Amino acid sequence: MDLTSPAPLERTLTLRSAVTLNLLDMIGVGPFITLPLLLAAMGGPQAMLGWVLGAGLALCDGLVWAELGAAMPEAGGTYHYLRQIYGGRLGRLLSFLFLFQLCFSAPLSVASGCIGLAQYATFLWPSLGGQVTAHTFKLGVYSAAVSFGPTTLVAMGAIALAVLLLYRNLTKMRALAALLLTTVLITIGWAVVTGLLHGHIGQAFAFAPGAWHPDRAFFTGLGSAMLIATYDYWGYYNVTFLGGEAKDPGRTIPRAVLIAIAIVAALYLALNVSILSVLPSPVLLALQNIEARRALLSQFMQVAYTPSLGASGGLLMGRIAAVLVMVTAFASVFSLLLGYSRIPFAAAREGGFFSVFGRLHPTRHFPHVALLALAGVACLACFFSLGDVVAALVVIRILLQFLLQHVGVMVLRSRQPELPRPFRMKLYPLPPVLALLGFLYIVVFRPNFHREVALAGIVMIAGVLAYAVWLRLAREEQI
Repeated sequence: MDLTSPAPLERTLTLRSAVTLNLLDMIGVGPFITLPLLLAAMGGPQAMLGWVLGAGLALCDGLVWAELGAAMPEAGGTYHYLRQIYGGRLGRLLSFLFLFQLCFSAPLSVASGCIGLAQYATFLWPSLGGQVTAHTFKLGVYSAAVSFGPTTLVAMGAIALAVLLLYRNLTKMRALAALLLTTVLITIGWAVVTGLLHGHIGQAFAFAPGAWHPDRAFFTGLGSAMLIATYDYWGYYNVTFLGGEAKDPGRTIPRAVLIAIAIVAALYLALNVSILSVLPSPVLLALQNIEARRALLSQFMQVAYTPSLGASGGLLMGRIAAVLVMVTAFASVFSLLLGYSRIPFAAAREGGFFSVFGRLHPTRHFPHVALLALAGVACLACFFSLGDVVAALVVIRILLQFLLQHVGVMVLRSRQPELPRPFRMKLYPLPPVLALLGFLYIVVFRPNFHREVALAGIVMIAGVLAYAVWLRLAREEQI
């Protein structure tokens, strides 16, 4: 393929399609499996404060993405932002580090959805939960448990199916994306209505004595709760990675980001209040290592409908919920692979990454090499536990991507005030400053935070070494 005159991406992504893809990215398996972990972080329903503050943090961060995405609407998102903001050698290094960490964080994000999908599959087929082989993986000071069993194969199979469906251009996937989003919204809507009809709202706000005591345990627990909430909210920026395919990007990108955040914040809060109205926090905390941890929504439906439908009827409702959550999780994986595959593709076409990633499919015109590479690494990430995957994903991305953008949007305002900005955030510089402080709080104010920070450090050092090797290879190719 001639990379000197590559085929252009078509700008066919409308506002409706952009919001749909963002919502699919945001509403994955997260809220259906992380609520017990969220409650455990603070020991009760006061952990819902993590959801509220997480929504505010997502809004502040979303305003940064909206301004940068509207000003620089190209495929690849952050890759372009860092190169243009910091410029020269520093810009090239930081953009390369972003691409390098993406090789870890993007597959971790995809794998988290597939691991959750596989856990819900065990509610339908309990035998999948057995015959697991586990070992401890160590890399310097970082260690994590790795395991292999039937659920690992289910998770990897979900990735393979997503790749199969994505092996076509963007225009042909709109109907499928709309169908998947409809399933997602039906699942959440059913859960909310079930909570209203069969639950007791007072249980959702039954705080234990001393729940709001502002001691160190409260604030470290809040940090852990916000980390989980941040993982569940992330995805509102997916459209920025598809900036080269957005119609009227100066309007489409900011609106898609902010609309998606507003919709998901409302849905998540309603969903979790409904679940807690049927399964109060003491019950979830007691069961977090059994059914509620592996299939929260199915457990919720079974408990809610058993009094009226009997044991068999309640079990049927739980199984239906499991199927719907599995479809929801798959929809998120579908959207994640779609968005992230555009980033190394865009970098390679500009000479900032390995040239093979810049290839478009010869007949369907989508970045198939990048898609296959990320999917392959995601399959390897399925061997790790969901908790380790989420913590590593959030900390790596905060330290090696988000913080660089929060500082960067302020640097760009100072260095290039004349740059056309179709969208300018309100109350500047408050949003990026609050986002910066909020993400640093999440990283530091948690028990055993050193583990993920050390992992991020290892990734950064490895990225710098890889950059030096890549520069040398690039010079040799020019000779």
